[in-house]
Amino acid sequence: MNRRKLINRFIFTTFCLAISFSQGFYDANISEYESSFLSAEDRTTEFKAGEVAIFSIDMKMKEGYYVYSSNPDMSLSPTYIEWDDPEYLSKIGILEEPIPKIEFDESFKMDVGKHYSSVQFNQYSKLHSDLSPGSYNLTGAFFYQVCDVTKCIPHVDEVSYEFKVVEGLSVGSDYQIKTSFASSGSMEELNEKIDEGLGAFLLFAFGMGLLALLTPCVFPMIPITVSFFTKEGEKEGNKPIKSALVYAIGIIVIYTSLGFLMALILGASGANQIASNPWMNLFIASLFIYFALSLFGMYEIELPSFIRQYSLNQESKGGMVGVLFMALTFTLTSFTCTVQFIGLLLVAASQGDFVWPLIGMLSFSTAFALPFFFLALFPQYLSKMPKSGGWLNSVKVIMGFLELGAAMKFISNADLVWGWMVFDRQLVLASWAIITLLMGVYLLGKIKLPHDVDQASIGVPRLMISIVFLTFSLYLSAGLFGQKVYGMIDSYLPPDLSPQVIVKNEKSSEYWYYDLDDALVVAKEQKKPIFIDFTGYTCTNCRWMETNVFVDPQVKELFGEFVLAKLYTDGKEPVHKKNQKMEIERFQTAALPFYVTLTYDDKEISRFPGMDTDVSKFVSFLRRSLD
Repeated sequence: MNRRKLINRFIFTTFCLAISFSQGFYDANISEYESSFLSAEDRTTEFKAGEVAIFSIDMKMKEGYYVYSSNPDMSLSPTYIEWDDPEYLSKIGILEEPIPKIEFDESFKMDVGKHYSSVQFNQYSKLHSDLSPGSYNLTGAFFYQVCDVTKCIPHVDEVSYEFKVVEGLSVGSDYQIKTSFASSGSMEELNEKIDEGLGAFLLFAFGMGLLALLTPCVFPMIPITVSFFTKEGEKEGNKPIKSALVYAIGIIVIYTSLGFLMALILGASGANQIASNPWMNLFIASLFIYFALSLFGMYEIELPSFIRQYSLNQESKGGMVGVLFMALTFTLTSFTCTVQFIGLLLVAASQGDFVWPLIGMLSFSTAFALPFFFLALFPQYLSKMPKSGGWLNSVKVIMGFLELGAAMKFISNADLVWGWMVFDRQLVLASWAIITLLMGVYLLGKIKLPHDVDQASIGVPRLMISIVFLTFSLYLSAGLFGQKVYGMIDSYLPPDLSPQVIVKNEKSSEYWYYDLDDALVVAKEQKKPIFIDFTGYTCTNCRWMETNVFVDPQVKELFGEFVLAKLYTDGKEPVHKKNQKMEIERFQTAALPFYVTLTYDDKEISRFPGMDTDVSKFVSFLRRSLD
């Protein structure tokens, strides 16, 4: 037993005894305790070198008692196991467990995971490939606490197992190593949510939709929505509530039906394929530019007469068609960041399961569309206010500038997929700096557009907003000369696509591989685990994680313990198609971003689903993968 483990065990045992004497008893209140060491394949204690085995512990507590989760995020004293001799085997992830009951703990002041009545913990362990045939004695310690409402009794149990290594070398098994509850976002978790019933599933899906509103992909649609419905409000006979309802319901219906249709026709990645299609991105960019020029006063947008003739009430019909067209645009832009929940639903739909994915998509998109109902409603009422013409025209012009900025993002998406490298990071950033500069100059009254009225002076609010835009333009310009740009802004910029990204400092050395086969070769040579970043050229959430989480000092230090693989799934090359197929078929999701860690012999350790603004969670995920 090494010195560190001996010290840890001594401290934990001393702590147990101290509590025992202070409480006056040492009663685990466990009516039954069983443990076994089993092969992942044949459930015996005979193994080949390199084989994966399971150490299983079945615990049954008396009524009212519980043990803590093995997830470090669910307890300050997680249940865990330590082996004495690392020459025999290595752990694969933390203890696997059923989903614990989540309760708020007054002592810890946090939500903790608890197991009542009974629980089985499984420790996946890989025997080292250089073990010689013969008998071995495996020893270790099992650390846990048994608690009731008044106290917790820490325990450390010595464990000892005899096993035999037979001739031959394991070449890997098809046995699927399950991830711990700490690795959420799997198809198993989705099924567990479904098993909780319709009401619980609807609330879960609705909550996921509200969380998705916080992702960067949604933000470009805010100025688009405001500017479109500002012009709608100026039309005679406009009914604001009706227009806003049609917009929100259109988002719900189109988002759900289009996602389903693409999943059935193109598979689980169908929505992502449409969103990353260069022609689709150019179409959206052209639409934004066309609408921006209209906001500048260059022309008025009118639908073709053959569309307006479908109804005697031509104005109303044309307006509703335009609103639905905006709902379609919203859906296509939001698909560029398919969150984990939707990624799982699309996989389920592509495999022939229709009812629950349909319910989930409807509930998710309802939450997604709800804020945009109000965002579409208020500009229409503002347009009808007395004397709104002058300042409202300025609002429209500013929104037009913002739409030009959004158009640059979609043009760069098409450029990335085609690999032209013309609309790169520098060009897009320079265009944004110029656009914000023009916005500041316009508010100062130095630029006149067709619908502007002459003003002898400008107000103080207009002056202050102008200063904000001019300052922001200088800030963006500094980014052209190497100055770091705020992460949220940087996430909208095209990624750095140099052949391989090498970042070296005192604590880490990062080298990214763009093909998993290449990463596996290096991982086997270095006996290191692999970190996989499933990403996309057009994925804004992916850029956010890269510019805000990957740069954290703790994350960069931990990256040094992995072989790093960045797998793009939305390009045109064969390797991109292979990556996309692997994500869907092996990991049962089409979400971007998606992170997973593997052993050097290609077995899953853990996964981290999607974008998360809490860096500590990502750090915990990496540390668990190294245990």
